[in-house]
Amino acid sequence: MSTRANFDQNLNELKAMLLKMAKKSEQAIKEAMIALINQDIERAKVVIDGDNEIDELDQVINDKALLLIARESPVATDLRKINVALKVSSELERMADMAVNIAKSAVHIGREKHIKELIDIPNMMEMALEMVSDSITSYYSEDITIARKCAEKDDNVDKMFGILIQELLGYIPRNPSSTNQIIQLAFVCRFLERIADHSTNIAENVVYLVSGQRVNLNA
Repeated sequence: MSTRANFDQNLNELKAMLLKMAKKSEQAIKEAMIALINQDIERAKVVIDGDNEIDELDQVINDKALLLIARESPVATDLRKINVALKVSSELERMADMAVNIAKSAVHIGREKHIKELIDIPNMMEMALEMVSDSITSYYSEDITIARKCAEKDDNVDKMFGILIQELLGYIPRNPSSTNQIIQLAFVCRFLERIADHSTNIAENVVYLVSGQRVNLNA
């Protein structure tokens, strides 16, 4: 196999690992939300314990990328591809951390009766997960159009975050005994908002990957 073909194969293997990592991170977010809604403490603990697997995958990707740089002495365009792969891996690892944080909030709330039916927060999660999917699709296909559409959705997540925080904090004076739960639900909203931000960061890296230009898609 030629040096070029070997390098391309290694890059494709990196992409495949990132796709696997993305699926695991998405699943962790979904499982954490199910645990929160159903007050399923055991499910939440599974999410928390499963984070090590995602961390290990992040480390494997990092090691492989750095080995590629050391062995192949890649030119500018190839170096950019490796750099972006490292950035995407980091963003996915942070998303998985947000899933763990949601699961921990579910544990903190425990089986205390919810102050309201959880409908809006799962809807916010769906919006955030749509952004995760879009960002990974844009990376895998190197599609700037999808990347930009992903970033545009961040405004909707931010708006929902603002509305939910105001609503939740409004419950505290009327339900002082449920303050812990209310604060934990506010944290969950914040974690979902951060997942959307990490998706936007991936989208920005896709634009850089394809064009070589650093952009702020949240501007």
